[in-house]
Amino acid sequence: MTGDRTTIRTVDGLVAAGLASDEAVLEEVARRYAIAISPAVRSRLGHGPGDPVAAQFVPTASELIEFAEEFSDPIGDDRFSPVTGVTHRYRDRVLLKPLGMCPVYCRFCFRREAVGPEHGVLPEGDLATALDYIRDHEEIWEVILTGGDPLMLPPARLDRILDGLDAIAHVRVVRIHTRVPVVAPERIRPRLLSVLRRRTPVWIVLHCNHRQEIGDEASAALGALADHGIPLLSQTVLLRGVNDSASVLEELFRKLVEHRVKPYYLHHADLARGTGHFRTGIEEGRDLVHQLRGDVSGLCQPTYVLDIPGGHGKVPIAGTPLERSADGSYLVTDRGGARHRYPPVPKESER
Repeated sequence: MTGDRTTIRTVDGLVAAGLASDEAVLEEVARRYAIAISPAVRSRLGHGPGDPVAAQFVPTASELIEFAEEFSDPIGDDRFSPVTGVTHRYRDRVLLKPLGMCPVYCRFCFRREAVGPEHGVLPEGDLATALDYIRDHEEIWEVILTGGDPLMLPPARLDRILDGLDAIAHVRVVRIHTRVPVVAPERIRPRLLSVLRRRTPVWIVLHCNHRQEIGDEASAALGALADHGIPLLSQTVLLRGVNDSASVLEELFRKLVEHRVKPYYLHHADLARGTGHFRTGIEEGRDLVHQLRGDVSGLCQPTYVLDIPGGHGKVPIAGTPLERSADGSYLVTDRGGARHRYPPVPKESER
């Protein structure tokens, strides 16, 4: 595609780049959900309506279609937020959200109503309170930096946050969830690499959904991270029209492992508002995972998980028997043994 090194953030920018035409409808989408398509993503865009990269980042009118079972907070972060910037859903780990901005905005994001350029860096006072909360809860073994994208922080600020976590004896592992190595690989510079190497081990979990996202610059960024001894995992969201075939998933997972990235999670798409066109049925996902078994190395096998709506946590669903109710809904059992209704995928006519 284009060699333009600017990030597209407006509908006018999409139109000028030849990525959109229905301006009035997309302006309505833009009022609800942030837009950003980075130069690295622009360089990976293909051609035609079925392009798997464009589907993830270029807004469409389908985002205005909402279903009753969709939520603004589909996995229940708010319910488990004892202080600003912290989510404590599981006993031994917490999420710490140091900012609400991303280098790109995925059209299927489960936090799409809580991220954007207007959601800046967590204020110093709130960060101090968040670190105090972590310090006061000795059961917290792992802190997961998320947001927003933590690698969008200036290295000096990220360094101060990691220093604060280093100083808490019971925090033994830090995990950073990010898209930066793929969508903004130019940010993986020596200063950032030095910040990520420290006493408390830092694990990077890369969000990547299709082989086409990994260009030469992303390859170099992932190589630099691995060469600096930083452990790399990945998480992938199962998306209709992007990666809902065994061959596409196989190609992605093999490519990640070749880059020293271990596939960790394959997420069933969350019930975020305006994302119904991306969701598959759970049976489809289970069948895809089954197809990967045997013929694909175990190194390439992530755990297929569902984050039960309402804050009931992640459960593996690839090998777990699922009950169905009379209306076609799934009955999913959480880690505490309680059962929860999960809606079937919308009919084709409703998407």
